[in-house]
Amino acid sequence: MTQKCKDTRSNVYATRRDFCHIYVEHMNGLFLLSLLLTADPTRAEQCFLSGFEDSVRNNYVFKERAHSWARRSITLRAIRLLCPHQGEETESNGARPSPLIGNVPAEVQAYPDFARIVALNSFERFVFIMSILERYSAQECSLLLGCFRRDVINAQVTAVRHLASVVTTTETQPENDFVSSAGVN
Repeated sequence: MTQKCKDTRSNVYATRRDFCHIYVEHMNGLFLLSLLLTADPTRAEQCFLSGFEDSVRNNYVFKERAHSWARRSITLRAIRLLCPHQGEETESNGARPSPLIGNVPAEVQAYPDFARIVALNSFERFVFIMSILERYSAQECSLLLGCFRRDVINAQVTAVRHLASVVTTTETQPENDFVSSAGVN
C-alpha cells in the first residue's frame, strides 16, 4: 500500500497556484539568484518575472520538482538574456568594485560575498553559480551554455581561484577599497 501511495503522489503535477506559492514563499532567494546571474537589478527583475511566467505556463512539472523547476526557469532566462560565452571578457572584473554597489537593496550590499560573485566576468559567474551554487553537472552547464565541458571546468577553476584570492586579500588587508566600497566595516 505504501508503494501505491508513493506512486500516486509522484504523478501529481504542479499547478499555477503551486508555482505562485513557490515564487511568493521563496521570492528573496529566487530574486537573489536572478541578481547574481545577471549582475544588474533591472535585468534581474526581468529575469525573475520571465522565469515566473515560464513556470506558471508549464503544466508538465511534477509537484515535488516545482521549486527546482522555478530556479531552473530563472537560470535559463538569464542565459537567454545575457548569452554568456567563454572568452567574451578577457579580464576578470574582480580588480574593480562591483557596478552594483549602490544600485542593489541594502540587504544584498550587506553581504560582500555577493558583490565578489557579481564581479566575476559573466561566463565565470554563470559557471560558478550553476555548478557550485545550483549544483549542475559540468556536462549540463556545457549544454545549457553552449560550450565545451572543458570550458566549464576551466571557468569553474578560474572563478574559485579568483574568489579565493579576493577573500585572502581582504582578510590580510581589512581596509581594502573593494571591501570598503561594499559597505563593510
